[in-house]
Amino acid sequence: MAAIGRFQKGDEIFYAKVVDGELFKLIGDVFGSPSFSKKPTPIKGVKTLTPVAPSKVICVGLNYADHARESGKPLPKEPLIWFKAPTSLIPDGAKIEVPFAHHRTDFEAELAIIIGRKMRNVTPAAAARYIFGYTAAQDISDRTIQNGESQWARAKSFDTFTPLGPYVETKIDPHDLTIQLFQNGRLRQNSNTSQLIFNSYKLVSFISTNMTLLPGDVILTGTPSGVGAIESGDRLEVRIQGLSPLINTVK
Repeated sequence: MAAIGRFQKGDEIFYAKVVDGELFKLIGDVFGSPSFSKKPTPIKGVKTLTPVAPSKVICVGLNYADHARESGKPLPKEPLIWFKAPTSLIPDGAKIEVPFAHHRTDFEAELAIIIGRKMRNVTPAAAARYIFGYTAAQDISDRTIQNGESQWARAKSFDTFTPLGPYVETKIDPHDLTIQLFQNGRLRQNSNTSQLIFNSYKLVSFISTNMTLLPGDVILTGTPSGVGAIESGDRLEVRIQGLSPLINTVK
């Protein structure tokens, strides 16, 4: 497998492998040992969905040293985690809707880990065997609310606040990938996953010691420096090396 997406045509929701713009339907369990149709599915009338429908979305804060510095906070000694509501997820191409126009609301480009197997108490060395793949994400954040509360979930869980996708790349090394965000074509964030304080395998291991992770669960690994405010009409593009770009607009 390589790039895997989740799609809808009429009432049917299905997974497919994406090859040169063509879709090859998956047969069987996407998190098992599926096969694929040899005949491509016509793409006309097909809607791209978020690549998974997770039981939970787990976020990691201050996981790039440069972002911790720009936030004026010390480096964490262990991963700082919280949850985002799965109902905040939207796919590539969908609109981000800001509920309070007078609030400061920021973009945050992130690499997302997609869990592929049920796991609990897994070591970093074994973590890769439980990861299905990786995709691009954003952790949209209402800073006005976030800065006024000790918990971050409400500020980050509004509907449309977690763009994810478009596809899961199942064959990629997550440890040395350029990660960028473009706002209306201007480069705003520019870093590399090698700068993560806790890398993907350490994050998966740490989280699995605290809770059971299920196939399809999403872990957002943190954002680098350069976060900034969004405005109506913005075009936000997350580009992570080796992944398809994630593009959303703001209203």
